[in-house]
Amino acid sequence: MNHEISLILTLTGGLLAALALGLAAQRLRLSPIVGYLLAGFVIGPFTPGFVADGEIANQFAEIGVILLMFGVGLHFHLKDLMAVRGVAVPGAIAQIAASAALGAWASHALGWSWSAGIVFGTAISVASTVVLTRVLADNRALHTPTGHIAVGWLIVEDLFTILALILLPVFYGPSGVGGPGLGLTLGLAMLKLAGLVAVTAVAGRWLLPRFFGHVARTGSRELFTLAVLAVALGLAVGAAVVFGASMALGAFLAGMIVGQSEFGARAASDALPMRDAFAVLFFVSVGMLLDPTSVVSGWRLELATLAIVLLGKPLAALAVVLILRRPLAVALAVAAALSQIGEFSFILASMAVGLGVLPKEAFNALVVASVVSIVINPWLYKGVAPLVGWLRRLGWARKASGEAGEAIAVDASAHRAVVVGYGPVGRTLCRILRDNGIEPVVVEMNIETVQELRAAGLPAVHGDAVSREILLHAGIEEAESLLVTASGLDARSIAAAALELAPSIRVISRAGYLREADALRKAGVAAVFSCEGEVALSMTTWLMHALGATDEQIDRERERVRRELFERPAGAAA
Repeated sequence: MNHEISLILTLTGGLLAALALGLAAQRLRLSPIVGYLLAGFVIGPFTPGFVADGEIANQFAEIGVILLMFGVGLHFHLKDLMAVRGVAVPGAIAQIAASAALGAWASHALGWSWSAGIVFGTAISVASTVVLTRVLADNRALHTPTGHIAVGWLIVEDLFTILALILLPVFYGPSGVGGPGLGLTLGLAMLKLAGLVAVTAVAGRWLLPRFFGHVARTGSRELFTLAVLAVALGLAVGAAVVFGASMALGAFLAGMIVGQSEFGARAASDALPMRDAFAVLFFVSVGMLLDPTSVVSGWRLELATLAIVLLGKPLAALAVVLILRRPLAVALAVAAALSQIGEFSFILASMAVGLGVLPKEAFNALVVASVVSIVINPWLYKGVAPLVGWLRRLGWARKASGEAGEAIAVDASAHRAVVVGYGPVGRTLCRILRDNGIEPVVVEMNIETVQELRAAGLPAVHGDAVSREILLHAGIEEAESLLVTASGLDARSIAAAALELAPSIRVISRAGYLREADALRKAGVAAVFSCEGEVALSMTTWLMHALGATDEQIDRERERVRRELFERPAGAAA
């Protein structure tokens, strides 16, 4: 490969292959991750044709890991974990222990050391965040007791993975397991970790809010996106260079600090495209490691890995949830949702291979297990409801509210609305909503307005409502109505994003011009109010009064004007 353009060729080849095979996987109703892994195999050294540069692909993968961990930190909320800690914490710990024990036993039988087996078992204990949330969302179970337990469980697994990323270099670095300098090395590592956390906390409390506030006030989207990426990459690299920690840990801490500020939603939204692109390249780089000859020769390890992922992990989860006296339906759903592996398995294994803890064939087993488990996981989850129904008919399972596939009923007295824009119209509507017992959440691009609302105790999200990430932060899935009140917004795109996330939501929108009304109605907007139309109605009322018309004549004329303006056939001239 021409080294002058190897970076461009690797980036282009990786993205094109990932796009083609990701689309193919989606058409087959599989997770796109399967397509990305296969794309890596296609452009890797074990297939004919174009071969991407492995070193450059690994650097892209490192950026992907940093942005993935930054995203995890942005979405980490301790309150979500605390709400289900009674099940998620003991459940995740028990499942990780069971996977580590099974992995150690299986790999030791194949000639590995016990320590390598434990690390391998730990790597396959972690489920994919992407796959789990997608499966729960597709089955409308993300906001049910099952979804809350599964997501809390995943948070514990992610935290354990971060701990493993910290400890692996300590135990398997130059000191070695049981080496004379291990205690000193471990103490220094913990001291550096404490320093990193302290520095990040100070930066998060004093420096980052002021920095992001200054950038947000410029009104430049590009500068804000650049600021988010600079903070994520800068703190990740700083954690590695200054504190000797992993870049993944630095990125996680950076995301967690930013996520707790008023800029968290917008940071998540702006970083999402870059995170997704480099996450794709991360999976592509993993797929490049798949050696078909090793797959054939290592079939015993691959079968053992699959057995642990598809049987050992789910059975451990099922047993723990049942022991903790949760309904069988919830236990089966949680077990099915967690019966897969993904990005964090590869992150942990990649570090372990680099430290010489795991042999390279471990990656082949992980890739095979990941592809197979990700492919069948949605089907496994969909099979829970029929299985529970059959068990109920046999009298072996009782019905529980909010179990898999059942949405939680929303209290009619706790209606919510998302209001986009807090100008004069938005401010008036928010007051009316609150006066009528409806809690509004404001989405606003002006950071000073957001800060004022939050200081007054009113929920507000800083960001662009076109972004699905921003709408999710605003609670669009639990809201009854979306009101687009500000002028100059892309109301059609906002409505499309909202209806995709919450198909039953009622969208009410302001339009700058009458000619926009038809397009908004076609996009699913229930009611459109145009500035032009309202001015015409007001002027009609004033003119009829001036001409001495009766109230009946005024009402009749207003109705005629309303029909002409607001019920205009599609395509009519404005």
